[in-house]
Parts: sequence; C-alpha cells; structure tokens
Amino acid sequence: MVPCRRSPRSSNPAFCGKATSSDVRSGSPAYGENSDLEQANIMNISDSTIIITGAARGLGAAVARHLGSAGAKLALIDLTADSLDATLSACRNIGADARAYACNVADESAVEQTFAAVVDDFGSFNGLVNNAGILRDGMLVKAKDGEIASRLSLADWQAVIDVNLTGVFLCGREAATGMVRLGSPGWIVNMSSISRAGNFGQSNYSAAKAGVAALTSVWAKELARHSIRVNAIAPGFVKTEMVASMKPEALARMAAGIPAGRLCTPEEIAHACAYLIENDYMNGRVIEIDGGLRL
Repeated sequence: MVPCRRSPRSSNPAFCGKATSSDVRSGSPAYGENSDLEQANIMNISDSTIIITGAARGLGAAVARHLGSAGAKLALIDLTADSLDATLSACRNIGADARAYACNVADESAVEQTFAAVVDDFGSFNGLVNNAGILRDGMLVKAKDGEIASRLSLADWQAVIDVNLTGVFLCGREAATGMVRLGSPGWIVNMSSISRAGNFGQSNYSAAKAGVAALTSVWAKELARHSIRVNAIAPGFVKTEMVASMKPEALARMAAGIPAGRLCTPEEIAHACAYLIENDYMNGRVIEIDGGLRL
C-alpha cells in the first residue's frame, strides 16, 4: 500500500498530493513518471490464488465463477466436497484452475488443516473471500394474547454465531497467518450484510454480521503493516437460489421496498468483490450493495 506523503508546499500532514496547475505543467511527482498512482501495487486477479468459503452455491459460487473467468486460481471451500461439484465444474469449464476442499469453518483444526492443504496444492495464496454463512431466523420472543408461543433457541443462536462470526474469525486468522508466514501481500474480503444494522427476526444473523463489520475495521488496522488489506461487502436482498424459490407475490413485495425496484444479482456482488481486490487503496471499508435499501 502506498502511503500518503506530505506535500512540500503544505505543513498539513493530511495533504495527499493534490496538485495545482503548476504541478501539472512542471511534471511534478504527483503526476509524473514516479507518481504514487503509477507505483501503486494493483492486485491482479489473474495472478492470484484465491480461497473462497461457502463456494457451493449462491454468492460464493458467483464470486468463484467471476474470479475464475478473470484468470484466478481457486480453492473452493464448503462443508462437503460433493456440494462443490457444480461450482467446481463451472469454474473448470471456463478454464480456471480450481480445487475443492471440505471444511467446517467453525472448526479450528479443520480450518488450519484446510489452509495448509491449499498451500501444499498451490504453493501460496493471495486472498480470501470469507463468505460462508447460514440462516436460522426467528423472533426473540413470539407471543399471542400474552402467551409465549416460541423463543429464539440457544441452538439457533449459537449455530449462526459459530458459522457466520467464529468461522469468519478462524478463516481470517488463518489467511493472515499464511500470508505473513509466506511473505505474501494480499487481501481479505468479508461478507457482512445490511442486516448488521438490525433486521426483524434476525437477532443471531444481525449480531454476527455486525461483528463481521467490526472485525473488518480492526483487521485492516492491524494487518496493513503486513501489506494485507481487509474490506467487506454488505449485500442487501440478493436473488440467490433460496430467495428465487419464494412465491412470486412474496418476491414482488420484497422488491417493492427496494428503491432500485429489484433484487440484487449474485453477479453484482461478485463484481463488487473484484473491485475490492483490484483497488489497492481500498482498506477497512464495508461496501453496501443494496439498491438504496436501508433497514
């Protein structure tokens, strides 16, 4: 990452080389051959080995196809190897070097072994798309006429926290460990959600995704010294296989509340992921891809 340098014309340390017309005419380093912009270390997807969790379907599969089409080598992770068959075939059909790994991202030893296997197979890796996640929606307390009908169970709370937050932590930690040991600059893209602001019936999911956003900021600060960038994407309502199976009237009601008038496609999330990979000055940010929707 290229640091912001103080201008010789300004005592303001926040000045980031904004050039005057005389700078342009004189071929100042701000715009000349040795400019920071030209020296920026732009991450080239086609030169990268990328680990993607939750790659069997939905957003993970779309990201895998998008990055594979750009020439990335792919380490695809999901709970079972069989579930990755479709994504693996799709990526190989477009010419990508892709391999599948079965791993429970909430299991510390399984994560460590899987990342070690990726290094054994590919030699190194450059990035992680921390995407694995599950849903166990339910109201904290559901009551009618003063009678408690149901409560969000501890099991459903813990299952979501284990995968969506602890899994992100374990995979992020292992990715950072590997990059530092290998001396390899790299990046992590975490998958948060606009539900991190709090969404009805999603105590567990909202808490986990808020935690992911916080981890993104913390890790960006801690890992910058190792040339590792960390960003996150916060999708709105995305037309994944699960959502697409809903009744048409339910989909219409969902889309009606979005200013863009439609659901996001998984490919649009994949496009945002590619942007975060290739823009070397993006760090510590959560990018909302939500069509203007605010929860």
